[in-house]
Amino acid sequence: MKSLSLLLSLTASLALTSASVLDPIPAGASITLPRSVSGPSRFSLLGRGNHKKKKDNWGNAVEKDRKEVKIRASKNDQDDISDDFLWAIKKANHGGLVHLEKGKKYVIGKKLDLTFLKDVYVKIDGELKFTNDIEYWQKNNFYYDFQKSITFWVWGGKDIKIYGNGGVINGNGQAWWDGFSGAEILDPNNVFYRPILFLTDNATNIEITGLHLKDSPCWTTFLVRTKNVVFDDIYIDAVSTNVSSLPKNTDGFDSLNVDGLTVTNTRVNVGDDCFSPKPNTTNIFVKNLWCNGTHGVSMGSIGQYPGVKDYISNAWLENITLLNGQNGARLKAWAGPDVGYGYIDNITYKDIHIENTDAPVVLDQCYFNINETTCAAYPSKVNITNVNFLNVHGTSSGKNGRVVADLTCSPGATCSGIHLEGINITSPAGSPSQIVCDNIQGDIGVECISASEADD
Repeated sequence: MKSLSLLLSLTASLALTSASVLDPIPAGASITLPRSVSGPSRFSLLGRGNHKKKKDNWGNAVEKDRKEVKIRASKNDQDDISDDFLWAIKKANHGGLVHLEKGKKYVIGKKLDLTFLKDVYVKIDGELKFTNDIEYWQKNNFYYDFQKSITFWVWGGKDIKIYGNGGVINGNGQAWWDGFSGAEILDPNNVFYRPILFLTDNATNIEITGLHLKDSPCWTTFLVRTKNVVFDDIYIDAVSTNVSSLPKNTDGFDSLNVDGLTVTNTRVNVGDDCFSPKPNTTNIFVKNLWCNGTHGVSMGSIGQYPGVKDYISNAWLENITLLNGQNGARLKAWAGPDVGYGYIDNITYKDIHIENTDAPVVLDQCYFNINETTCAAYPSKVNITNVNFLNVHGTSSGKNGRVVADLTCSPGATCSGIHLEGINITSPAGSPSQIVCDNIQGDIGVECISASEADD
């Protein structure tokens, strides 16, 4: 029996060696077959004890039953291993695993098209870091028309798991923040495009867990034409070492045309939206999310582009902590002479803890620097329906006086089924706190006043 096991092991090794002759392994790389291939047990050889192997959530092999592909680490921040990484991904595709080892750094200096994937694991225990060669990335990237988005790489395909135990994907954003001179992505005169750290496109079944997404030049994640994507146990931060060039537009989560977006057990410390699904995102689940110094947990913005219908629907957001931010729970839509239309429907915010936040609860239908006169002349055409704010408690910053919730619906839209319950938000500007509601159809569940009656 030992002879048969040895024979099978040697056969596997010879097959691997033959394959490597045809497709040479890069220096420092290795491929290790799982035990189930390199040394089957005597029970399986005899046809007895046919135990079923464990499967992952998608019915594929778990980590221990996958071949493992490793590549060399970078010697320094200029040592680009992009070609080695792409080779490893191709080798691990269709049932394998790429492993970036703990304590090692892997530098990516070329744009990577990873849209061909099917059943692959990428385990990041070390640090994967992008170069800050602004001149190269301005000319070599993947471009999306939506808000002039670019990215270093695009992930796509089916059944993709990217995970680790505190591993890092580092966008090396400081040079980008220093260089963009305050030109935000929605500035019409902006020609300084900054890459998104992680982007999926035309992808199904994506799982990202146990990682630190660090210092993205722009949005941290952008999910495009994607179905069933899960983030769990993620830490996102964007922290500048230069007080004169702070991170901008470094959202935690953004999406476009996505069905099934889950974010759980995650911390976000960035200078923009913590969580902000964009047009045509549905079936959203968020639980145990912590946000510091952000623009809030938002639905939208939507309705930006002329004549285009957008929507966001079916979102459940529970146990959210929002600290030291500009906004808390927010709905946002565009107004103006050249915008679109659409709806936000069936949204529930539940058990939301807010501290030192300018606008704890807000419905903003004059989004993005539009003045009151223009907003009144060209109101938003985004309907807001069936939205619940349940058990929202904490403190505002007092920036808006005693107003802790501002639900001002556009006169060009319908806002109905808006319900507030268990609202206990205080303001350092005084008491009692004020809740503004204008142009809302029906009873909202709590006492409210018009904007004209509120504190200045």
